[in-house]
Amino acid sequence: MEENRPATAGATESMDTKVKEEYKREEKLIGTDGIEKLRNSSVLVLGAGGVGSYVIEALARAGVGRIDVLDRDVVDRSNINRQLIALNSTVGRKKVDVVRERLMDIDPDIRCDTFCLTFSQDCGEPDFSRYDYVVDAVDSVGAKVEAAVRAAEAGIGIISIMGTGNKMDPMAFSVADINDTKVCPLARAVRRKLRDTAVKDLTVVYSEEEPVREGDRTPSSISFVPSAAGLLAASCVIKGLLEYGSGGNKHNRIIDEK
Repeated sequence: MEENRPATAGATESMDTKVKEEYKREEKLIGTDGIEKLRNSSVLVLGAGGVGSYVIEALARAGVGRIDVLDRDVVDRSNINRQLIALNSTVGRKKVDVVRERLMDIDPDIRCDTFCLTFSQDCGEPDFSRYDYVVDAVDSVGAKVEAAVRAAEAGIGIISIMGTGNKMDPMAFSVADINDTKVCPLARAVRRKLRDTAVKDLTVVYSEEEPVREGDRTPSSISFVPSAAGLLAASCVIKGLLEYGSGGNKHNRIIDEK
């Protein structure tokens, strides 16, 4: 189907090495080499919702040169309380289209392919080997496990964000290996599923805050919780790319080769 083909925006692969005015203050922090390293990096973000939209924003404003985004959904009015791309003016539009426009408005030199599809084991694209790092910001346990497996097979970095619904404390998020997590029901479910794969380690953002129990299958949410998780994940990606260059965080090469 045509809607499943990647839509491309942004400049060509050849980019000006001169540091743009937008990144001058960041250059003071990470140096010219750091700016260039991020500009030459490529990241795939799975999910553009309450978590993913903030990941994408932070990557773009840090100067990551390629940010590809996968999301099947359209913006719904119920998204406005927590999703960066959700506005009255964007309700009803495909999230990937809104994301691409926003990226081009932040920096027209960003390269962006978008995939309007649901990520699953049966999903043939995107090709993970194209990227230095993957951010998993989807809700499905199966999709999270599949993302971890594909990233491991491709030998690239990945960070997976666990549950952010039914929570009120943004300070409760931390970064850990999936095997060291506790409290989070989603992390527990992913950990169990990973036992059936060759993946033994996975870096995650998770919270030890006890979820609010409301007896409703639709999780509750508030503006400052998923955004905090997304920004924390983005910081891990950016610091991983700066420390290790192409290939992202070496600790995320997680396939058991025995």
